Amino acid sequence: MDALFQGTMVAAKRIIYTPSDFARTNLLHLQETGELQALKPHTSSREALVSYLFFIILEGSGRLTFEGAEYPISAGDCVFVDCQKAYAHRSDLDLWKLRWVHFYGPNMNGIYAKYRERGGRPVFCPKAPESFADLLQELFEIAGSGDYIRDMRLFEKLSRLLTLLMEESWDPEASPRTGQKKQSLQHVKDHLEQHYQEKLKLDQLADLFFINKYYLTRIFKEQFGVSVGTYLTQIRVTRAKQLLRFSDLSVEQIGRECGIEEPAYFARVFKKVEGIAPGEYRKRW
Repeated sequence: MDALFQGTMVAAKRIIYTPSDFARTNLLHLQETGELQALKPHTSSREALVSYLFFIILEGSGRLTFEGAEYPISAGDCVFVDCQKAYAHRSDLDLWKLRWVHFYGPNMNGIYAKYRERGGRPVFCPKAPESFADLLQELFEIAGSGDYIRDMRLFEKLSRLLTLLMEESWDPEASPRTGQKKQSLQHVKDHLEQHYQEKLKLDQLADLFFINKYYLTRIFKEQFGVSVGTYLTQIRVTRAKQLLRFSDLSVEQIGRECGIEEPAYFARVFKKVEGIAPGEYRKRW
């Protein structure tokens, strides 16, 4: 149920939501969503909430305090923070209007850690702020509906929100270690995709592309989210799965076809990624 609230400081339209036990245990689930307009300058501060907060500034400006830093925020800016940590946001003299959602899920701690690892920031200005504003409006409408699969629809929208956050906020160029523009490593990625059947080593890649191997290791992960070795393994395992399902080659032949000569090592690599041995994968699929 949505509630209209008007106090001396704010006018708010909010829904405090109670998910089902199934949603709380298995899904990204809604805790609260709404829209707020400041009537006077005010501050909101919390900590130790098992929740994640996302909001977008629709009008006005203010400031966010999070993890010992202060960030100016204004219309079009978005905020995404872990509410288990102390945070505060306050409107400036010109006040503000914002739309927000509190949510959680069984995997959210890992998702937020990945968001930060990939360059996501507590405050960012998206290229398409209307996408976030519209999505929050949809969340509000679903939460206030009588839809019998409401929790699943909310899960779908919250998943979309996280996808937008990863797309819009990943900024691998913003590194505190250097102000220099980083070299694009797309050509290295292309080389891995074209030559995964060969014996590829980091030193050889560095020599081939005239790049320091330590720089290659760090920047490749910043730009593509995984290490060189992990990306090569993903390519090889994906190709192995295709051959296991759609060819009559033996497991040993498939390993060699994917650039891994030693059958036992191929089996270990495959099982580490897929959780089952290559032969069992072929049998099941």
